[in-house]
Amino acid sequence: MNGFLKQLLSWVALIFVAWIISLVIRLYVFDVRIVPTGSMLPTIQLNDRLIVDKLFCRFTAIQRGDVIVFRAPATAKLVDSDSDLVKRVIGLPGEKLAVHDGKVWINGAPLTEEYLTSPPSYTFEEIRIPENCFFMMGDNRNSSNDSHEWGVLPAKNIAGRVFVRCWPAKSFGKLAGPGEEGYGL
Repeated sequence: MNGFLKQLLSWVALIFVAWIISLVIRLYVFDVRIVPTGSMLPTIQLNDRLIVDKLFCRFTAIQRGDVIVFRAPATAKLVDSDSDLVKRVIGLPGEKLAVHDGKVWINGAPLTEEYLTSPPSYTFEEIRIPENCFFMMGDNRNSSNDSHEWGVLPAKNIAGRVFVRCWPAKSFGKLAGPGEEGYGL
């Protein structure tokens, strides 16, 4: 019986250590998220599973075009206020941003967005994005609850950068970033 108890305690300790390691990885390094809406169509499909980089994005600058997971600001009126959102970074701190004539304008110049299937059908008056804030938009511009409705996103709300789509298996792969082949697709 003593040998059995020793073996059982060994397994319990191993399982406990594995659980702690997985918890640390999920809280601070990588996490998996399921996309519950179509706001990022066609880039990210409804119910895609995404691996989110929580660690390394803290050490590299966020760029226009990055797809980010974040906690919605208090100004967002969401049905499920505890859910994180997935959107694309469109405006950076210090930039002027407006939406009109079916385009996003950054500092007076139209933004080229190859990943959109339809242009925005709304207007958004020009604003200057404050320091430590970003302007977030879904790729499905006309069906996205994003910064054009609730304002800028404070950097402190960012949970991580989408790194890989892991499900469905046929779509497995890294989401292309700014300047990479397949960007936005």
